[in-house]
Amino acid sequence: MKVIEAAPNVLVYEAFEAKNFHFIEKYSRVGVLTDENTLLHCYPIIKDYLPKNHLVFTIKSGEEYKNLETCEQIWQFLTENNFDRKAILINLGGGVIGDMGGFCAATYKRGIDFIQMPTTLLSQVDASVGGKLGIDFKGFKNHIGVFKMPKKVLIYPYFLKTLPKREVVSGYAEVVKHALIKDAQHWDILKKNVDLDQLDWQQIIPHSIEIKNSVVEDDPFENGVRKILNFGHTIGHAIESYFLESDKEKLLHGEAIAIGMICEAFIAYQKKYINEATFNEIAQYLLRVYPSVQITQEDIEQIIPLTLQDKKNTKGTINASLLENTGKANYNQPISFDEIKQSIERYNDLLSEATSN
Repeated sequence: MKVIEAAPNVLVYEAFEAKNFHFIEKYSRVGVLTDENTLLHCYPIIKDYLPKNHLVFTIKSGEEYKNLETCEQIWQFLTENNFDRKAILINLGGGVIGDMGGFCAATYKRGIDFIQMPTTLLSQVDASVGGKLGIDFKGFKNHIGVFKMPKKVLIYPYFLKTLPKREVVSGYAEVVKHALIKDAQHWDILKKNVDLDQLDWQQIIPHSIEIKNSVVEDDPFENGVRKILNFGHTIGHAIESYFLESDKEKLLHGEAIAIGMICEAFIAYQKKYINEATFNEIAQYLLRVYPSVQITQEDIEQIIPLTLQDKKNTKGTINASLLENTGKANYNQPISFDEIKQSIERYNDLLSEATSN
């Protein structure tokens, strides 16, 4: 069986075996946090490898449930089942489960161990690595949270077969982001392929994790260079939050971040950090991979103020991470409301051109 250690305590498995879980036996209690989807599709794959007396708690899936109310339910489950500080929680799911389950474990009794078992591409290459945990608050993404490293991250690319294609495409945005900010050669490979079925996830996932981990190791608490991992997220998170709270069809995280990357690449081009050819290459590729989402002028007016809540901001200045070239990004780059507005309008123009051809 092939196992790749993509980062410290982050293991990518070709297949699971019972021995992969032997270290769990030392814990006083073992809990597994799932949603209704991972309970049905992923839990049966691992349950026979876990201690016989493990307990499962299931929450509702979806970003809209990544809140304090759901945390209370998780803490109540741990309390009622007498989880002590020698217990462990296994978070079996995507980014919502990993972020929220890790947050609950890190704060329960001032912290118990937890394992991330990411089941989506997004969580495998991004959310499960780096120790960022948190929940949404009053419509703002990851507004309440902590930094806490999991005991282990166990990644099984086979889980991707349980996902709708839309979820895989969403997660792929983070793979593209990692290449654009840190590995130009990898970007050159990715941009030649819009058919994700042709990609070798057993190779793509460890490579993407290695990129993220190299950044996280240099700046574990996001005081500096780690902020480059937020490329596409200043505008992308605002778009995601707006669509989450509005009566419009919700966007998956990666779908919003793809739009954010186009917008922030346009701002980089406007500031002459990248040339027009580089911007067009990035934008055209993302427009071919991701679904069409028209953003109206009314939407734009409501999206722009949401960028004020971005965690990279200082003293009311909106800070973005902008490309200097493919494979290199800078952080703490001030951007204005007007630049954000123009970038979304440019995205709309490119989308109209793409759909009319």
